[in-house]
Amino acid sequence: MEENTSNNRKTAHPIQWVPSAYFAMGMPFVVLNMVVVLMYKGLGVDNAQITLWTSLIILPWTLKPLWSPLLEMYRTKKFFVVTTQIVTGITFAAVAFSLHLPSFFAISIALLAIIAFSGATHDIACDGVYMTELSETDQAKYIGWQGAFYNIAKVVASGGFVYLAGYLINYFGGEPGASSDIVKIANENAWGIVMLVCSVTMIILGLYHIWVLPSRKRIKSSSNAKEQMHELWNVIVEFFHKKHITYYIFFIILYRFAEGFVMKIVPLFLKAARSEGGLGLTEQQIGLYYGTFGAVAFVIGSILAGYYISAFGLRKTLFSLCCIFNLPFVVYVFLALYQPENSALIAGAIAFEYFGYGFGFVGLTLFMMQQIAPGKHQMAHYAFASGIMNLGLMIPGSLSGTVCDWIGYHDFFIFVMIATIPSFLMTYFVPFSHTDTAKG
Repeated sequence: MEENTSNNRKTAHPIQWVPSAYFAMGMPFVVLNMVVVLMYKGLGVDNAQITLWTSLIILPWTLKPLWSPLLEMYRTKKFFVVTTQIVTGITFAAVAFSLHLPSFFAISIALLAIIAFSGATHDIACDGVYMTELSETDQAKYIGWQGAFYNIAKVVASGGFVYLAGYLINYFGGEPGASSDIVKIANENAWGIVMLVCSVTMIILGLYHIWVLPSRKRIKSSSNAKEQMHELWNVIVEFFHKKHITYYIFFIILYRFAEGFVMKIVPLFLKAARSEGGLGLTEQQIGLYYGTFGAVAFVIGSILAGYYISAFGLRKTLFSLCCIFNLPFVVYVFLALYQPENSALIAGAIAFEYFGYGFGFVGLTLFMMQQIAPGKHQMAHYAFASGIMNLGLMIPGSLSGTVCDWIGYHDFFIFVMIATIPSFLMTYFVPFSHTDTAKG
């Protein structure tokens, strides 16, 4: 049961909290999914262990629908957003200190698993705030800002943090040619500092959102556990009884299917030696290209997409958004074929891909909010949809290394382009269950 409660102060404007909340949503996911792969590589962990455990620890983002209904029964959505941000920040600090321990890998993986559960819970509550506090017109208006800052976190983490780590590794004496012991110590110190930066960032965001995040609705819990579990079952059943739900599940998975293959391979491709088919870039170069050119292109693409959808409506724009999202992956085909050394050309290719990524990503987000989530349990059902979306990334991501080792970088990226075809077909024919109210 929900009841309205008034704030003691005027509700903050969406621009005061949407960007920061979705930045806080994106950062833990990207750090766990991408950045720690490079961290463990620098610390001497073998590829098989890295691949296995960094895949397993992001599982909560897929399983989060299982506990999302419970968040509708207790406290406020704002409470869960703020609490998980602070818990995530504290745990990142623990990860930083664990890197100097003899059993650092097992301990840090356990701590990262806590961050994953906290981050997945944060996602549920944050999306709930967005859908509860904003009208459908405002959802469309600010969807670009939401998508931009969620993925700016990706650029900051995979760009800024990786660049910082590379700089610090050199600063602590871990440059090429140094002894393995010195390199290991340099990596421990460098990545420890990066984890502390993550910690401070999340804690500051949590404290900021205590003040600025709106919370006009309070949830009363059910009277007993039996009623709560019955409600949970009803939420699950209602989700799978939604109109066109089978089609929507395949649509969600396939929209980002090609991205799932690309996500883990591109950093490895950029880092790999030219004799191995890669571009031979350093961590600092990779971080610079992602954190500058990629960041600017992504922000522009995301924000423009929000206004594009708002002007023409989601139904008319969804297929074009899918095309703009998937087709830019072709740049990696050319980079793998020609292996250019020109920095501007490589940075331009990354920027082009990131512009398309930012522009097209918001279409899927808004579709899940306005065509799949609506109903009595919209927060929980959106969590179901986003969990399925993450499963669509995990499956190809877990296979990407094997496929790439088998056929090589160039043929792998050609394979990725073939893998985009199902997304075009599913998007072109996707039905709309609700009136398209995005245009406003």
